[in-house]
Amino acid sequence: MATKTLTKNFTSGSIPKQLFWFALPFMASNALQVLYSTIDMIIVGRCVGQAGVAAVSQSSLIINFAVMVCLGVANAGQVLVSQALGSGKKKQINNIIGTLFTLLISFSFLLTILIIACSVPILKVMNTPKESYDMAMQYLIICAAGLIFTAGYNMVSAVLRGMGDSKSPLLFIAIASAINLVLDVLFTGFLGFGVAGAAWATIIGQTASFLFSVYYLYRRKAEIGFDFRLASLKPSKKYLKLIVSLGTPMAIQSGFINISMLFVTSLINSIGVNAGATFGVGVRIDDIINKLCMGIQYAAIPMISQNIGAGAQKRAQRVVYWTWLYSGVFTVICIVLYKFFGQELFMLFANEAEGYDTALAKDFISAILWMFPAFAIMRGSGAFVQGIGNAKLSMVLAILDGVVLRIGLSWLFGIALNLGFYGFVLGYGLAPYGFALPSMIYFLSGKWKKRKVLSDDM
Repeated sequence: MATKTLTKNFTSGSIPKQLFWFALPFMASNALQVLYSTIDMIIVGRCVGQAGVAAVSQSSLIINFAVMVCLGVANAGQVLVSQALGSGKKKQINNIIGTLFTLLISFSFLLTILIIACSVPILKVMNTPKESYDMAMQYLIICAAGLIFTAGYNMVSAVLRGMGDSKSPLLFIAIASAINLVLDVLFTGFLGFGVAGAAWATIIGQTASFLFSVYYLYRRKAEIGFDFRLASLKPSKKYLKLIVSLGTPMAIQSGFINISMLFVTSLINSIGVNAGATFGVGVRIDDIINKLCMGIQYAAIPMISQNIGAGAQKRAQRVVYWTWLYSGVFTVICIVLYKFFGQELFMLFANEAEGYDTALAKDFISAILWMFPAFAIMRGSGAFVQGIGNAKLSMVLAILDGVVLRIGLSWLFGIALNLGFYGFVLGYGLAPYGFALPSMIYFLSGKWKKRKVLSDDM
C-alpha cells in the first residue's frame, strides 16, 4: 500500500540503519535551507559589500527569531503526530493537523504585524551600523511580510516528519532553494536591486515551496489522514490545549535563544561594521554545520516519540546512543575542516574591493570551535527531551543557555575581561553547554521514566 511509503514504523528493525537513512534527507534539507539564505549573503557581499552583508545578517536574526518561535509550535504538532502513530491512535491525526494549521497560521500573522510595527526600535536596539540601517529595514519588512508562508512550510514539514517522511520536506526546500538562487542572481546581480532583491528572492522561493507543500499534502490526504475540510480547520479544544502546552515552552525556548543572539549581535555591532559583518558571516558558516548535524536530531525525535508512545523505553534509549555516535563522528570531521579551511570559507562572502579582516575571522574560528562538542551532545539528549514531550525542561534549559550563559558569558569575556570580539564569540560558543550537559544528565538519570506519555491524553 502507498501508506507504507509515507508513514514509517520505527518501533522495530535496525536502529542504526533506520536513523542513518532517515537522517540523510533531513541533513540535505537543512543544508539547502541554510544554502538559500547563505546565497543571499554571498551575492549581497559581492554586489553590495560589507554594509549589505551586515544588513542581511542583522535582519535575518530577527526573522529567524520569528521562524524559530513558529517552529517551536510546529514541533509540538510533530511530537503529537509521532506519539499518536506509535500508540495506534491514527484517527486523531486529522484533528491534530487541523488545529496545528489554524493555530500556526494565525500566530505567524500576528508575528508579522509585530515585527513590522517594532522594526525601528528593534534595529536601533541592535546597534545596526548606520551604513547598513536602510538596507536592513528593507530586508526586514519584505521578509516579515512573507513570514506566513515560511511558517506554513514548516508546519507541513513538521507533520510529515512526525509521520516518518523525511524525503518530502527535502523536495519542498529544494524548490525554494532553486527559485531563490535564480532570483538572487537576477534581482541582486543583474537588475541591481541590492539587499531588497535578495529579500524578494527569498520570500518568493519560500512562497512557492509552501504552495507546493500544501498541494502535496492535499494529493496524499488519504494516506496522511487529513481531509482538508473547513470543519477540520476548526481548532479542537483538546488538541489546542495539548499543542499550546507543549508548543509554548518550545516557542519560548526558541525565542530566548534568538533574543540572546540579538544581544550578542548588539555588543559586536558596537565595535564596528567590520566586526558585525564578520560575525554575521561566521554565524552563517556555523549555521551550515549546525543544521547539517541537526538533521540527525530531526530524525531521532520522531523515532524516540514513536517508541515512547509504544512503551518501548529501552529502544528509545538506544536511539539516543546512536544519535550521539553519529553526531560525534560528524562533529569531529567538521572541526577538522573548519580549522584548516575556515579562512577560505569567509572569503567566499567578500568582494574584491573590500575583502575581510582576516584577524577577526581567525578570532571567530578559534572561539567558535568550543561550541561544536556541545552541539554533538545536544543532538541526542535534546532530541530525547523533545521526543518525550518534556517541553518545560527544554524551556528552562533554553533560558539557562540563551539568556543566563550566552548573554552573561559574552559580557564576561568580551567586556569584563576585555577580550573584545574574541570574548563575545567565545561566550556565545560556550553557552550551549548549559543545555547539553543538564539534558544529558537528565537522560542518563532515568527520571524521565516516571513521566506520563502524551498519547495517553489523546
